[in-house]
Amino acid sequence: MRQLSTALAALYAGLIYLFIFLPVVVLVLFSFQDGTLPVPPLNGLTLRWYEAVFSDGKLMAALGNSLLVAVISSAVACILGFLAAYAFARYTLPASALLRGLIVAPMTVSTLIIGLGLLSMLNVTGMRLSLVTVGIGHVVINLPLCFAIIYASMGGHQVNIERAARDLGAKDWQVMLLVTAPMLLPSILAAFFLSVTFSWDEFIVAFLLSRFDVTLPVEIWSMLRSGLDPKTNAIGSVVFLISVVFLVLMELTVFRKTGKPS
Repeated sequence: MRQLSTALAALYAGLIYLFIFLPVVVLVLFSFQDGTLPVPPLNGLTLRWYEAVFSDGKLMAALGNSLLVAVISSAVACILGFLAAYAFARYTLPASALLRGLIVAPMTVSTLIIGLGLLSMLNVTGMRLSLVTVGIGHVVINLPLCFAIIYASMGGHQVNIERAARDLGAKDWQVMLLVTAPMLLPSILAAFFLSVTFSWDEFIVAFLLSRFDVTLPVEIWSMLRSGLDPKTNAIGSVVFLISVVFLVLMELTVFRKTGKPS
């Protein structure tokens, strides 16, 4: 009976992993397709689509734009989220429950609605659409996530350490930057890497708020408008590989610091 339970559990786990990763496996497999269409049957293996991707100036520029927007917007979202979490956790603010709810409320709103609202606001202000406006949109999307993660990690045990630092003569800003922030570093890094992951492959806001300089998801969408192209599978595989790199970095910098099992 125990062996049957173990076999069923293994079968269940296998089906779950198959359901999650089968599309990625198919994408990567047909990125090596030696043909003009990335569909079955597989007509041999080649690296020419990867060569075409890395020699495509527009794709490489879009890849660089995506990395730039993801890293900078995530850093800004983390800083703002940390400052907001610190204020709510360490000070008594009027209607703090309502204000906390308002900060995390955008997490329940569709990115399409947020993108359309930002587009209207930018049109009113006359701000030109660019990578800066895309970054602003990604900060709006990721700030609630960063706030929620960092605020949830702020506990009462850190208050005693902060109080001891003040007793030793540290000013409030020194306590926040030199005591609180290092104690919350695993949570801040987790928020940062999650934000980078979400920003990295975000499409709707990037499509609405960009014009000439576009991010990689928008460039891939432009390629798909002209039909199936094996280069889309190759660039998709590159995107997946970069996402795996982010995941490994988070494993090494966050989970190893906290000592939690991955």
